[in-house]
Amino acid sequence: MIRIAVIHGPNLNLLGIREPELYGGDDLDTINRRLQQLASEEQIELRITQSNSEGAILDAIHAAFGWADALIINPAAYTHTSIAIRDAIAAVRLPTVEAHLSNIYAREPFRRRSVIAPVVIGQVSGFGSESYLLALRAAKSVVERARR
Repeated sequence: MIRIAVIHGPNLNLLGIREPELYGGDDLDTINRRLQQLASEEQIELRITQSNSEGAILDAIHAAFGWADALIINPAAYTHTSIAIRDAIAAVRLPTVEAHLSNIYAREPFRRRSVIAPVVIGQVSGFGSESYLLALRAAKSVVERARR
């Protein structure tokens, strides 16, 4: 069985009420249920965490090492600022997919740069909650190819 850790960053616990015109109407519980449903269909074991704290996100990345085959992360606002998260992803050397609900490249200039992007295998952005499902499919595919 493939094991994937999903990490949701700051303010994602407010989905559904926070700027639905940008992030869609799905709340985090709905997204997590959809992820779990797809994971069950694809025979993937998931561990899902959310934190508003950079340190807790680092701890979740570290905890994925030795357990997970891949990582999906939406670092949210930390996408643009957190060298610590970038370094943790690089350190654990897990294939990582960066996911964003909105298209960060069509947003404010300060949101158009990801310090995380250089250490991930790919990015999915702009598809609302579907970005997570696409990221899950991509992560599974990468792990399967590596196992062949």
